[in-house]
Amino acid sequence: MGVKGFVEGGIASVVAGCSTHPLDLIKVRMQLQGETQVRNPAVQSLRPALAFHTAAPSSAIHVPKPARVGPISIGVRIVQAEGVAALFSGVSATVLRQGLYSTTRMGLYDIMKQKWTDPETHTMPLGRKIGAGLIAGAIGAAVGNPADVAMVRMQADGRLPLAQRRNYTSVIDAITRMSRQEGITSLWRGSSLTVNRAMLVTASQLASYDQFKEMILEKGVMKDGLGTHVAASFAAGFVAAVASNPVDVIKTRVMNMKVEAGEKAPYAGALDCAIKTVRAEGPMALYKGFIPTISRQGPFTVVLFVTLEQVRKLLKEF
Repeated sequence: MGVKGFVEGGIASVVAGCSTHPLDLIKVRMQLQGETQVRNPAVQSLRPALAFHTAAPSSAIHVPKPARVGPISIGVRIVQAEGVAALFSGVSATVLRQGLYSTTRMGLYDIMKQKWTDPETHTMPLGRKIGAGLIAGAIGAAVGNPADVAMVRMQADGRLPLAQRRNYTSVIDAITRMSRQEGITSLWRGSSLTVNRAMLVTASQLASYDQFKEMILEKGVMKDGLGTHVAASFAAGFVAAVASNPVDVIKTRVMNMKVEAGEKAPYAGALDCAIKTVRAEGPMALYKGFIPTISRQGPFTVVLFVTLEQVRKLLKEF
């Protein structure tokens, strides 16, 4: 029974991750808009930073701060500048990430759900659901962090000037080069953020899906079927997006930062990144990319749980 939960969760997660990858890429690009702790901000694309720092020579030409661009504009610019295929940059990392992170968290949550469900009422209290989600999310994130770092970098690469791009050819190439050039520990850069985000996402996503599904069935709003699965999963996706977006923004920036040998890193850690982001861009910067986050989290959660329910039916006899 335990292995079955991992298989079902893994299949559903890979399908959901690949189908919503372009939305995730747009979200990452939006989260990096306005970032000031990077080199050569004048030539960064898709970001509203000043073209020159105030410390620049007086002969430098200053340009007005451009308006932030939304998810549709970013999507269009990515296609125009990098081609349609760029919307799937880092998809190999998404497959590996979902195969490691989501398979682990979904399988562990399923095991704990079976053990913690009341045998008489066949229900599990919301507190236990949240606890199971926190534990499963933390372990899954620790396992999948290397693929997560590779995915963020591959998705963000197209916004950099040609000379600064990493040009990873695949997730394996990304992980290999990071290990060789930056050390094996670079694969777990931002891991504390990944764990915190995963705990929030898993607890809010899986626990709320089960809770919403139970409420819909108990109140007789709908029968157990596709309609119930879609409604419960979309509601769960919204809850997960609201809970995780601030941590996701910081995680994206910490993972994407480029650390040169002998030079000071742009961020000393998660807290330093959060403080610098809020000081430079305001508190609402922590909700950058929220529209594509909810636009992705909603469909992702719907595809995830609808696929999961169908896979469970197919594997019911095994």
